[in-house]
Amino acid sequence: MGKAYADLAVVRGRHAAALGVLAWHHGPVTVLQDSPFVRACRGLPGPHTPVWFMRQAGRSLPEYRKIRQGVGMLESCRRPDLVTEITLQPVRRHNVDAAIFFSDIVVPVAAAGIDLDIVAGTGPVVAEPVRTEADLARLRPIVPADVDFVTEAVRLLVAELGATPLIGFAGAPFTLASYLIEGGPSRTYLKTKAMMYGAPELWNALLARLAEITLTFLRVQIDAGVSAVQLFDSWAGALSEADYRRFVMPHSAAVLNGLIDAGVPRIHFGVGTGVLLEAMGEAGADVVGVDWRTPLDEATRRIGPDRAVQGNLDPAILFAGWDVVERETRRVLDQGKAAPGHVFNLGHGVMPETDPDILTRLVALVHEVSGS
Repeated sequence: MGKAYADLAVVRGRHAAALGVLAWHHGPVTVLQDSPFVRACRGLPGPHTPVWFMRQAGRSLPEYRKIRQGVGMLESCRRPDLVTEITLQPVRRHNVDAAIFFSDIVVPVAAAGIDLDIVAGTGPVVAEPVRTEADLARLRPIVPADVDFVTEAVRLLVAELGATPLIGFAGAPFTLASYLIEGGPSRTYLKTKAMMYGAPELWNALLARLAEITLTFLRVQIDAGVSAVQLFDSWAGALSEADYRRFVMPHSAAVLNGLIDAGVPRIHFGVGTGVLLEAMGEAGADVVGVDWRTPLDEATRRIGPDRAVQGNLDPAILFAGWDVVERETRRVLDQGKAAPGHVFNLGHGVMPETDPDILTRLVALVHEVSGS
C-alpha cells in the first residue's frame, strides 16, 4: 500500500491546486445543468440517454480492490483522497455520464454517535441496536462539521470532474432504521416491523431523527457542489403499500421535500418496490429508480407522466453473453421512451464479479443506440 498512498498524495496535491478553480466550476452551473444526465432527470431531451451504474465505484474494478487493500470501509469513506480517487475510477474507465459519490449509507449514522462497523462480507453491524427511547437518545442530530470530510471530498471531485455531474447520496430513514434496529442486515425485518407496528411513537421518533440526519447529510453534499442526489431506500420493498404510506413515506418526504429549494434533481430508489413506485414518486422524487422486476413502461404508467425513471437492466444479464446484453439493453431503452426522461442504469448495484469491460461496452452501446 505504500506506493498507492504515495500516488494518492500526488493526486491529492493536484486536486488541492484544482480547488483554486472551484469558483469557475460553480460559476457555469449551466454546463452541468445542460449535461445529458441532468437534462434526463428534468425530463428534457438530450443528445443520448445518459448512463451510470449503482456501485460503479466498487469491487468490480481491480483498481478499486487494489487501493482499498488493508483499508476499512468507514476509513475509506472518511478520507477525501481515497473518496476522490475511487469515485473517479469508473468515470475514467467507463465514460459514464455521471459519477456517484463514494460513501456508505451508514456514514452519517456513525457521525451521529452510533457505534458501528462495516464488516466485509456482512455489511453494517451495530454494536448496540436502537430499540428503546434511551437508545434513541444516543442518536444525536449532526451538523456539517461532523462530516467535513464529505465537504472536502465533494469539492475535490467537482473540481476534477468538470462537466461530468456528481451524484450525492444517502440512505432513506426506513433502510437506516432497519440496520439500527436489527443490529445488521436482515432478511425478515422482524424487529424492525415489530417496532413499527407495536411502538409507533418510538418508530416515528426514530425515523424523524433519521430524516433530520439524512437531510443534513444531503445538504452538505449539495452545498459542496453535487449536481443531483439519490435517496436509497434499499429495503422498502419489504413493506406493503399501505404500511409504506403510513409508516415510512412521511419521513422520506421530509427529506426529499426538504430539498425542494436546493435546485438539484432528487432520485428515489428501492429494491422490490414495484407496488410502491407511485408512492415513492409522490414522496418528492424527480426521478424514480426502478429495479429489474418492473418494465420501465409499466413503471411509468404507475408513477405517472411527470417524473423521469432510472434503470433497469438486471445485473445478472451482464453474465449472460454480449448478445443477450445487447438485446436486453435495447429493450430497456425502448421501454424507457415511455417516460419523460430516462437515465439508464442497472436494476440494482454492479455485482463484484462483473467484468468491467462489459460495463464499458454497455455504456458505449447505450450512447450509440440512443444517440442514433
